[in-house]
Amino acid sequence: MKSLERRFINLINKNPNWSTYTCFAQALINQNFQPSTVLRLFNKLVDKDDYDKKDKRAITAFLLSLQNRLRTTGNEGKLALEKII
Repeated sequence: MKSLERRFINLINKNPNWSTYTCFAQALINQNFQPSTVLRLFNKLVDKDDYDKKDKRAITAFLLSLQNRLRTTGNEGKLALEKII
Protein backbone atom coordinates (compact mmCIF):
# COMPACT_ATOMS: atom_id res chain seq x y z
CA MET A 1 0.00 0.00 0.00
CA LYS A 2 1.21 3.49 -0.80
CA SER A 3 1.69 5.87 2.07
CA LEU A 4 -0.69 8.81 2.07
CA GLU A 5 1.90 11.03 3.68
CA ARG A 6 4.51 10.11 1.06
CA ARG A 7 2.05 10.78 -1.77
CA PHE A 8 1.18 14.14 -0.18
CA ILE A 9 4.84 15.19 0.15
CA ASN A 10 5.52 14.23 -3.48
CA LEU A 11 2.57 16.36 -4.63
CA ILE A 12 3.71 19.33 -2.50
CA ASN A 13 7.18 19.10 -4.08
CA LYS A 14 5.84 18.82 -7.64
CA ASN A 15 3.18 21.53 -7.22
CA PRO A 16 4.52 24.26 -4.91
CA ASN A 17 1.70 26.65 -5.85
CA TRP A 18 -1.06 24.28 -4.72
CA SER A 19 -2.55 24.54 -1.25
CA THR A 20 -1.94 21.75 1.24
CA TYR A 21 -5.65 20.90 1.07
CA THR A 22 -5.52 20.47 -2.71
CA CYS A 23 -2.45 18.25 -2.49
CA PHE A 24 -4.04 16.17 0.25
CA ALA A 25 -7.23 15.71 -1.76
CA GLN A 26 -5.24 14.72 -4.84
CA ALA A 27 -3.24 12.20 -2.81
CA LEU A 28 -6.47 10.51 -1.68
CA ILE A 29 -8.15 9.93 -5.02
CA ASN A 30 -8.96 6.25 -5.53
CA GLN A 31 -6.50 5.04 -2.89
CA ASN A 32 -8.87 3.46 -0.31
CA PHE A 33 -7.03 4.48 2.86
CA GLN A 34 -8.66 3.79 6.22
CA PRO A 35 -10.90 6.69 7.35
CA SER A 36 -8.99 6.94 10.62
CA THR A 37 -5.73 7.33 8.68
CA VAL A 38 -7.23 10.02 6.47
CA LEU A 39 -8.57 12.02 9.41
CA ARG A 40 -5.36 11.72 11.45
CA LEU A 41 -3.17 12.82 8.53
CA PHE A 42 -5.60 15.58 7.54
CA ASN A 43 -5.10 17.11 10.99
CA LYS A 44 -1.33 16.65 10.74
CA LEU A 45 -0.63 17.73 7.14
CA VAL A 46 -3.23 20.28 6.02
CA ASP A 47 -2.64 23.90 7.06
CA LYS A 48 -5.40 25.22 9.31
CA ASP A 49 -5.50 28.36 7.14
CA ASP A 50 -6.56 26.32 4.09
CA TYR A 51 -10.08 25.71 5.41
CA ASP A 52 -12.61 27.23 7.77
CA LYS A 53 -13.00 25.32 11.07
CA LYS A 54 -16.80 25.36 10.84
CA ASP A 55 -16.60 23.49 7.50
CA LYS A 56 -14.21 20.78 8.70
CA ARG A 57 -16.87 18.05 8.99
CA ALA A 58 -18.10 18.62 5.43
CA ILE A 59 -14.55 18.84 4.11
CA THR A 60 -13.48 15.56 5.69
CA ALA A 61 -16.66 13.84 4.43
CA PHE A 62 -15.82 15.05 0.92
CA LEU A 63 -12.23 13.84 1.24
CA LEU A 64 -13.42 10.39 2.31
CA SER A 65 -15.78 10.29 -0.68
CA LEU A 66 -12.84 10.83 -3.07
CA GLN A 67 -11.60 7.38 -2.23
CA ASN A 68 -14.71 5.51 -3.31
CA ARG A 69 -14.49 4.02 -6.75
CA LEU A 70 -17.37 2.68 -8.75
CA ARG A 71 -17.38 -1.05 -8.33
CA THR A 72 -18.91 -3.07 -11.09
CA THR A 73 -18.63 -6.63 -12.16
CA GLY A 74 -17.50 -7.37 -15.67
CA ASN A 75 -21.08 -7.85 -16.84
CA GLU A 76 -22.34 -4.59 -15.33
CA GLY A 77 -19.48 -2.69 -16.92
CA LYS A 78 -20.16 -4.34 -20.27
CA LEU A 79 -23.86 -3.43 -20.10
CA ALA A 80 -23.05 0.17 -19.22
CA LEU A 81 -20.64 0.35 -22.15
CA GLU A 82 -23.26 -1.10 -24.53
CA LYS A 83 -25.74 1.60 -23.45
CA ILE A 84 -23.23 4.30 -24.31
CA ILE A 85 -22.45 2.82 -27.72
